[in-house]
This record gives sequence, structure tokens and C-alpha cells, in this order.
Amino acid sequence: MMSFEEIEHTADRAFRVTGRDMAGLLENAARAMHALDEPRSTGEPSATRQIEIDGVDRESLLVNWLNELLYLEQTHHLVCERFHIDEIKNHHLRARLETRECMRTDTHIKAVTFHNLKICETSEGLEAEVVVDV
Repeated sequence: MMSFEEIEHTADRAFRVTGRDMAGLLENAARAMHALDEPRSTGEPSATRQIEIDGVDRESLLVNWLNELLYLEQTHHLVCERFHIDEIKNHHLRARLETRECMRTDTHIKAVTFHNLKICETSEGLEAEVVVDV
């Protein structure tokens, strides 16, 4: 099973993502977003960063996670190459990110949205459709 695919959206860009569990969904969503955004690594690996993200539900945790990764990319010029979700509990996550300096490309995601966002349970785990503002 493919972990993500780009899907058509009239105004912005969107992708469908799957994961066996919430950690897998979050990691695959990050990969999908970076595949759409196409940042280019330019430097040596940076230090591993630890982050903590909160949400009021699974959907807000997903959006907050992706927006934090965008923040690192847009503000600190870092692309996350590896994601290690250490803990997810009560809509809170702790993760380690292996980052590398990056250069912007013409494709630019401004933000991850809540538009039609719903995480659904499937026979193979979890699935979500995510719309990003470009």
C-alpha cells in the first residue's frame, strides 16, 4: 500500500495519506507534504531536534505537526529528512527530527488547513485527506 498520493483539489493542493497507526499517519503526512513542497537539501545534517506538539483532537494534532514542520522549513531553512515519533498520548506528541539545511523552490506551501480534514479508521489503519494552502 502506498503511504500517500496527491489528489486533485480545485484551488489548493491536497494529498491522501495512510498509516498503520497515528505515528505512521503523521510520519507519512510529513513525507507527503515535503514531496509536494519540494525543498532541496543543501547542507550537512544539522543536529537532531526534539519537538512537542499538542492538539485538541487527532485532526488538530496532524495539522499542528505539519505546520510546525513548515515553520522549521520557512523560518530556519531546515528540511526534516527523518522523523521519529517517540510518544503520542492524549493528543500530545514528542518527536525527534533529523534535519538538513534547505533551499526554497518555486513550489511553496503556505499552511496546512482544516478544510474537509477527517482522520478515518480503515481495515489497514488510518487515512486522512489533507489540503494545503499554496
